[in-house]
Amino acid sequence: MIECENLNQEEIIKELCLCNGLSYEIVGQEGSDASKLEMFFSGYPHIVGLSLFPNLTSLTIIAQDIKEISGLETCLQLKELWIAECCLEKIGGLQECRHLEKLYLFYNKISKIENLEKLSRLKVLWLNHNTIKNIEGLQTLKNLNDLNLAGNLISSIGRCLDPNEQLEKLNLSGNQICSFKDLTNLTRLHHLKDLCLNDPQYKTNPVCLLCNYSTHVLYHLPCLQRLDTYDVSAKTIKELADTTAMKKIMYYNMRIKTVQRHLNEDLEKLNDRKCKLQKLPEERMKLFSFVKKNLERELDELKGSGQGQNERSNNNKGMELEISKNSETVKEESSLQQKILTKLNALNERVTFWNKKLDEIEAIYRIEVKRKKKSCGLLIPFLLMELETVGNIHFEEGTRSDDWFNSCYELILSRFCTWDFRTYGITGVKVKRVIKVNNRMLRLKFEDKFQTFLDNKDMHDSESYRKMLECLFYVFDPEVTVKKKRLLQILEKGFKDKETSKLPLRKEAVILANSLSMCECPRIEFLQKKYKDEKKNSFDDELFRHGILLITKVFLGQSVQAREQDSISQANYPMANSVSVPRKCLLNSTVGQRNCDCSFRQCKWFIFDHDLVLPEYIVEFEYITGVKAHSLFSSFNNGILEESKKNSEGSILSQELKFDDEIIKMDPRIKPRPKLTCLDDKTILSLAKTTIYSQIVSLNLHGNSLSKLRDLSKLTGLRKLTISFNEFTCLDDVYHLYNLEYLDASHNHVITLEGFRGLMKLKHLDLSWNQLKKSGDEINMLCKHTTNLLTLDIQHNPWQKPATLRLSVIGRLKTLTHLDGLLISKEEATSAMKFISGTKITQFSLLRHSSTKEECPRMLSIWPSAKILTQTSKLGPHSHLNGNWYSKITALNLDGQHLFEITNLGKLENLKWASFNNNNLTKMEGLESCVNLEELTLDGNCISKIEGISKLTKLTRLSINNNLLTGLEKHTFDNMLHLHSLSLKNNRITSLSGLQKAFTLIELYISNNYVALNQEIYNLKGLCNLVILDVYGNIIVWNQENYRCFVIFHLPELKALDGISIDPPETECAKDLFGGRLTSDMIAERQGHSNFTQMQELNWTSSSIRTVDLIPVDQFRNVCNVNLQNNNLTSFSGLVYLPNVKVSHKFSFQVFSVSCNLLYF
Repeated sequence: MIECENLNQEEIIKELCLCNGLSYEIVGQEGSDASKLEMFFSGYPHIVGLSLFPNLTSLTIIAQDIKEISGLETCLQLKELWIAECCLEKIGGLQECRHLEKLYLFYNKISKIENLEKLSRLKVLWLNHNTIKNIEGLQTLKNLNDLNLAGNLISSIGRCLDPNEQLEKLNLSGNQICSFKDLTNLTRLHHLKDLCLNDPQYKTNPVCLLCNYSTHVLYHLPCLQRLDTYDVSAKTIKELADTTAMKKIMYYNMRIKTVQRHLNEDLEKLNDRKCKLQKLPEERMKLFSFVKKNLERELDELKGSGQGQNERSNNNKGMELEISKNSETVKEESSLQQKILTKLNALNERVTFWNKKLDEIEAIYRIEVKRKKKSCGLLIPFLLMELETVGNIHFEEGTRSDDWFNSCYELILSRFCTWDFRTYGITGVKVKRVIKVNNRMLRLKFEDKFQTFLDNKDMHDSESYRKMLECLFYVFDPEVTVKKKRLLQILEKGFKDKETSKLPLRKEAVILANSLSMCECPRIEFLQKKYKDEKKNSFDDELFRHGILLITKVFLGQSVQAREQDSISQANYPMANSVSVPRKCLLNSTVGQRNCDCSFRQCKWFIFDHDLVLPEYIVEFEYITGVKAHSLFSSFNNGILEESKKNSEGSILSQELKFDDEIIKMDPRIKPRPKLTCLDDKTILSLAKTTIYSQIVSLNLHGNSLSKLRDLSKLTGLRKLTISFNEFTCLDDVYHLYNLEYLDASHNHVITLEGFRGLMKLKHLDLSWNQLKKSGDEINMLCKHTTNLLTLDIQHNPWQKPATLRLSVIGRLKTLTHLDGLLISKEEATSAMKFISGTKITQFSLLRHSSTKEECPRMLSIWPSAKILTQTSKLGPHSHLNGNWYSKITALNLDGQHLFEITNLGKLENLKWASFNNNNLTKMEGLESCVNLEELTLDGNCISKIEGISKLTKLTRLSINNNLLTGLEKHTFDNMLHLHSLSLKNNRITSLSGLQKAFTLIELYISNNYVALNQEIYNLKGLCNLVILDVYGNIIVWNQENYRCFVIFHLPELKALDGISIDPPETECAKDLFGGRLTSDMIAERQGHSNFTQMQELNWTSSSIRTVDLIPVDQFRNVCNVNLQNNNLTSFSGLVYLPNVKVSHKFSFQVFSVSCNLLYF
């Protein structure tokens, strides 16, 4: 046998020598000279005899019957190896070929890329036309620059090619790649110049069939020279792709901001409604507080007078008559004190009652806010998905006018059985929203599979196969909490991705149902079980009232009913495409134990081929239950709002109001005192009942109309000061009271603590029921000037950041023991200290939230670059540091870090992208050294003024949404010659005058501000690049008749206004309405002001004026000279109302096509 094998090898070596022009007899001597060998078509079934060629550098073996790579152990100099069109099933035997630079293994049967770790010098690797499913095993090939994986079974790229940074040429044609998002993984190959995904020699990748495929690739890979064998190096091609992509980004940015604007408007309505509902409880609480403080003042005075009488009686012990009188007085006062204490207790109970009502309203408001955000929670991810897929996934919201909407509605109603839901108190279902899903990729797969089934059957059976199409509900796993994430995965990628589930069936098949109860009851039961022992939420039905359905189009194919003895898997049903389980067979389910007429039709389906399930519709619905849904628009309407009508009969709280009145009328009833409007020395001494300032220890100024406290600092002995229920807007008169221990400034209009100083002994401070907003500034003042504070009350102020207020205060004011009437526990103090430690920008936070990438990756995304970079390539807290590590930081994302100020950025000289969203910033300070900033985002802070950015001349994007801005300072944007996008939504801006020189602006978002005058639009007329403008939610929208046409006429370059595209008919309509009209707005624009009463002359020649419309006319009463030469007047109506016109210059006009040259009047 061995001799036979040796003989066979000898024949093979002879054939090898013959084919390469070598003599077998002397190959031992000449073999070392051979550097290249070739064997084509036959005669070399095994790789043998290569030890005779120690200097071999190139070996080519084509179309041989070779099944494995072997015999290369001695080919240490081999640089190029071809084993193509053979029968290789595995890559191996190359460990010693460490000088190999080119490896060609195409047209084989290789199923896995492996055993290439040692080939570190490999530059070319061709594995096309094999059966490879995954890109793997290439991580050590750092020098690879040409990779051909065409004609395989690869469906995903992922991050597998990231280590191959030198890759210049890549061919992935003829595979199963179907995702645009997957192609973006190639952006990390910075040297890639030649990419093939649609080589004519191979089948098309599914992704190449999608719309905008070439645009997507060229935008993300701008360095490409060739795409799909075509030359794409021309600059115009790249510019076209860039322009198209940027238009897409701008369009979806506009749409997303429109969604956010609508959400903010809805939330604002909810907040307004909440404020109206809280008005009555707050009024009652203020009333009770006022009465309480009156009583407390009276009680203090009684105690003071009693103490004085006791002192006098002690000094005059011999005067028995006076003692007797004093004794009677003491008894009366004691009785009065007891009555006061009784009434105070009753008042406190009523305050507690109404405070509870406030809490109830707040709780319902939060539920409503959460629900509203949830209803919009899918819209933005849908738009982002549309953008990322360049429209190949599209979502369309339906209305009653859409046939498909009505079909979905009827489908849900037809598959809802009241009997199934009666256990939960559900009587019906209401559809709130239907969204149609158009996923081009998934639809192509579905139609391809479906057509394959039709092609495999006779034509007369095709109609019966079409009848196997069904609409079914997807059954979500109730135990998976990230339902939204799973839904988005399905809508984008279909049902192939395995979800985290305890149900093994989900790995085998897609679980569907034709009944709403079989789809929804597991979710309801799971939620009920989960919250059974938790009484956090008193609205039990709210747990499951709202839900989402995913309606799918399904091809059932060959379907069989499940057998009891077999688990549902493809192995147990090899000939079936789907398996059905009738409801009656689900013995372990509570659904199966119920009974109704429709139960025989209800069924679960298990579909084995994921591609035969197509997601088509998303339905948001609400169950109708016996318990009325809690809503700010219904819950308290018949109660609290009606209470504005005093003692309204039959209202929910009328009895409570009557009870309140009874409490107020309880004895003692304190007579009102005259209100003080100012304070002088005489009044102070009179109130304190003394003649010496230094003896005044307590001063009660409650319930007056004071707004100033002059010369209070001379009360050097003052320990207690009460100024509640006055008109104070600030406390700058309360200063240098070094002995003051107690201050009650509640129920005023205090907007700032600036000027509040020198109160180092203050222990008790009440600032409740004021107008304080900026927590950072106010806490700083308290930290600096009240270092011994023990108790603080800051409730019922309109704080900008209420969620973190308590932790902020406790963490900064370390001496506090009580806040808002609640004891501060050790655990809370520890949490607060930890919270505060994270509110400062430190070296650790810089490392943790930064990136050093010099270029932002090209992505179809609207998120800030800082967010994208820090998510994809964080620097990390454990990075190796050197002396200049600060200067390497290019991106910084400190969103949601509760920062009170921006500090420690002085060394970040190369910072390009920064985001500080959702912090407590009040000023735009600390960025002066970051002169290379290109993007800056400061949304969701407490900033009231744009300042400190004059040196940031390289800014291209600036966002300061949801702040407290009141105006745009002049010259702020004059030097920003690269600013393309400016977003200032949800502020308090009244004028656009600061934008007159922002000539480079392309996008301006300034919705939900206080812009009211028409003339403000004229400030934008010089912005010739402006194409997207959002002014919705400003007063001008309602003040200006034909507002939309007005803006379109004055800003003709606009392409979209308030989130809606401008079409040509709108432009023509705007010209018809406002073209050729001489209006007060036009005059104001030319003059730069709207003070028309000083005008004496109106000179407006050659301006194509057709009509004069000067309103209001009385403002032009002093005009005496008019010159309207060379216009097209068709009416005199606007001129006859100018009473003082004496001279009108001759002008030409047209009336009904009859021309006249001169006209005098």
